[in-house]
Amino acid sequence: MRMKEKTKRLMWSALAVVGGNTLYALAVKLFLMPAGLITGGTTGLAMAAEHAFGISVPLFVLVFNVFMLAWGYRVLGKAFVLTTVASTFLYPLALNLFDLLLGDLVLTQDLLLCTIFSGLGIGAALGIVIRSGASTGGMDIPPLVLYHWFRIPVSTSLYAFDFLILLLQMLFRPVENVLYGILLVLIYTVVLDRMLLMGQGRTEVKIVSSNAREIADAIMHQVDRGVTYLDGRGGYLGTDTEVVLSVISNRELAKVEKLVHGIDPTCFMV
Repeated sequence: MRMKEKTKRLMWSALAVVGGNTLYALAVKLFLMPAGLITGGTTGLAMAAEHAFGISVPLFVLVFNVFMLAWGYRVLGKAFVLTTVASTFLYPLALNLFDLLLGDLVLTQDLLLCTIFSGLGIGAALGIVIRSGASTGGMDIPPLVLYHWFRIPVSTSLYAFDFLILLLQMLFRPVENVLYGILLVLIYTVVLDRMLLMGQGRTEVKIVSSNAREIADAIMHQVDRGVTYLDGRGGYLGTDTEVVLSVISNRELAKVEKLVHGIDPTCFMV
């Protein structure tokens, strides 16, 4: 049974990595590249290389990712490579496939729409891959190597590299595209953060009431949530009291409030 569950989780993780990289490539092909927006990471570096040397974006991404993978293996070891190898090849191959299938297809020439949809797509794609336990590789690797060698915080070097890549693209993009590109980075950063936190948000509820036992019983049986009793003492009267502590989903808050106030309308609830 345990082996079956492990296999199932592995299959879902593999599907998430494939789906995330495919979505990433689709967002880049349909919205980011046609609009000429600037972006960070390996894609931004590849777009700069295409402008300077005429190297196709999928080819540059593939070669760069393989080089980074080899470097990561040498410095960070085998365990890191196992979480990175899939994205190293999947993203550039998916990008090349969409390049062949879609050709010069342009869904919209509106820069704002391209910015919004590429930001949503890239942020969601990165979130899917990272939540599956994998790494996107590419420009994620140098900050990890720098941390391994010099203990430079990953977030600091990651932002520094992204800033340099954005600066590189600013040299040959119109000012309007640069401003929209900065907005794009902000959008996919926010979307990525939301994706990583999705499903983890909870609300902690504390209830001070003389009917603590009845309230706890109602929460356990009608909301199906666990409770913990805490010992409390009133600050004004100094009387001992019980506090009911429970952690519920955000959507259950209204139900719990109605339930608790139905038992004790005068209770103190946080």
